[in-house]
Amino acid sequence: MRSRCTAAALPLQRQCGGVAAISGTPSRKDKKGWNQSKLFKRAFSIDVDIEFLGVWDTVCSVGFFPRRLPFTLSNTNVRYFRHAIALDEHRARFQPNFWSWPTPDELKLGVQPGEMPKSHRRTSSRHKSLREFEKEDVDRGSCVTQVEEVWFAGCHRDVGGGALGNNARHSLARIPLRWMIRQCFLVDTGILFHADMLRLVGLDHTTLHPHVLPRPAPLLQLPRESQHNTTQTSLPLVPAECDFRSEEEEDLLDALTEPVNDQLKHAKLWWILEILPQQLHFQDKANKWVKKLEVHLGRPRIIPRQSSQGVKMHRTVKIRMQAMVYKHLAKLKPTTVPTWVD
Repeated sequence: MRSRCTAAALPLQRQCGGVAAISGTPSRKDKKGWNQSKLFKRAFSIDVDIEFLGVWDTVCSVGFFPRRLPFTLSNTNVRYFRHAIALDEHRARFQPNFWSWPTPDELKLGVQPGEMPKSHRRTSSRHKSLREFEKEDVDRGSCVTQVEEVWFAGCHRDVGGGALGNNARHSLARIPLRWMIRQCFLVDTGILFHADMLRLVGLDHTTLHPHVLPRPAPLLQLPRESQHNTTQTSLPLVPAECDFRSEEEEDLLDALTEPVNDQLKHAKLWWILEILPQQLHFQDKANKWVKKLEVHLGRPRIIPRQSSQGVKMHRTVKIRMQAMVYKHLAKLKPTTVPTWVD
């Protein structure tokens, strides 16, 4: 299986950006700063192609006085981007950091595509002709990031993990983890997974490789023959000893984990930041950056671009809504019908 340059938690630094700060020197975002960055990259760097970037509820929460990393707005070197976002998080300092599309002016900054040497995948040449290698290199240079951002039930720690212990048998965080792993197979990243470890999170490797099989319809209750296996409350140390269920059964049991980990209820000190003015930084419909100062007061998250791009929600949100009294905090417009994804 071929290996590729794959990233899971790297700064979204534009391929033509460069280093933001050297030896403690403050970063500059003006023309001189860009020129310094270009010179540094030409001397010490190459263009690095990121095949897959998967993140869990990334948020704009850096310091009491918000600052953005320079040179991170134009992300033209990422082929596939996947983002699992929390529907029920509503703290002021945990606003979701959505994928930002570069404006035409931003694309003109820095080192331009083709000016620098490129990274190359280590692949076997036995099964590829010269023409195929040339076509792959041309296609890679004209890459447009394929973005998928999907909403999941829960707060920040319910989606990214940490609300429950690592050995918890069922939790909301297991749902976006399975979704992200499935995405790795769907886009053919070439990442190698241990089959036994996939069992621990409720995945059957035969449904993912060599082909990703379509998922069956979701369950709203456990099959009778599976109900006797509901007593295991923690994951075993040995994967083979795990009571394996189908992914649909795991989705049902994980979706019914309650309640969500709302830190504004469990840790009241977070309310201090809710009553202080906070600066929001977001892209409008025209992809222009807008700054807004407001007192947040625990308001739900805003789901952007509902009319133009729609809203993707994981189907376990619907399971949770149908099987228990649950209404997600992030609001949909009356005319918005979510797209339910696997």
